[in-house]
Amino acid sequence: MKTTDTPPPADPKTDAAGRVPGQRTGERAAPDPGKSITGSTLNVFSHGVLIIWAIMVVLPLLWAVMTSFKDDNSILSDPWSLPDKLHFDNWSRAWSSAHMSEYFLNTIIVVGCSLVGTLVLGSMAAYVLARFEFPGNRFIYFLFVGGMSFPIMLALVPLFYVMNNMQLLNTIPGLILAYIAYSLPFTVFFLTSFFRTLPSSIAEAAFVDGASHTRTFFQIMLPMAKPGLISVGIFNFLGQWNQYMLPTVLFNGDKKVLAQGLVELATSQGYKGDYSGLFAGLVMAMLPILAAYIVFQRQVVAGLTAGALK
Repeated sequence: MKTTDTPPPADPKTDAAGRVPGQRTGERAAPDPGKSITGSTLNVFSHGVLIIWAIMVVLPLLWAVMTSFKDDNSILSDPWSLPDKLHFDNWSRAWSSAHMSEYFLNTIIVVGCSLVGTLVLGSMAAYVLARFEFPGNRFIYFLFVGGMSFPIMLALVPLFYVMNNMQLLNTIPGLILAYIAYSLPFTVFFLTSFFRTLPSSIAEAAFVDGASHTRTFFQIMLPMAKPGLISVGIFNFLGQWNQYMLPTVLFNGDKKVLAQGLVELATSQGYKGDYSGLFAGLVMAMLPILAAYIVFQRQVVAGLTAGALK
């Protein structure tokens, strides 16, 4: 028995064409007031949460900067008041007397070299894992992913003995290698997903023109992955700049990095309490991170969203 599809009953409020009676052709129907009220309520709520979150983040930073220009008496008597005058001697005292200049230089050398090494090695490994199929590809990839879940505290004792046997303990090259190994799992995981989103046609065109794999990677694919490199570079910079546990175990000689210097500045005061110098050193350690994020904030957002778009 042959059946025919019967059209659904027409809405009594609309005509056969689906228009509201009295509505002109091409004219949009008026928005539902209930939906607009709900949408505006959600917008107000989300903006309110963001404003509260911004206040919670910005106020401690501003308080630390303000306190770094006050003397110790003002800090202890009225910590929330504005400084009566700007005491720049706090910064000079922390820079010279507390050896913050030496700690700052050591940190720049260690973080700069380890960041370059992490991005170069991580991008090369991620490109191979994302673009080439070979036996053990997924196994190697999941080894890197598993490295992100491995607590660094479990590796401190064997890492200490390995570095000691290799004559790299309490040396800058040894700490750089430790930072690179610590940052590689997340870098490979992040960049592998990013390289998979890049178009393959450009690389294939380069191969047709006679370019080698090395030239294709460094001159074509790596510049295309610039947003992802900047994003993962910012995250690695934050983690390596604020790293305290690795240098405490592996770099505990006469030389120190900035995180160790701040702890030593806080603990070596005893009952003297040079709080103004301590806040000045804290702001010194904080400024490079804020500057890096302010300069590259657009690239960070672009790199985080590029992996979800094709």
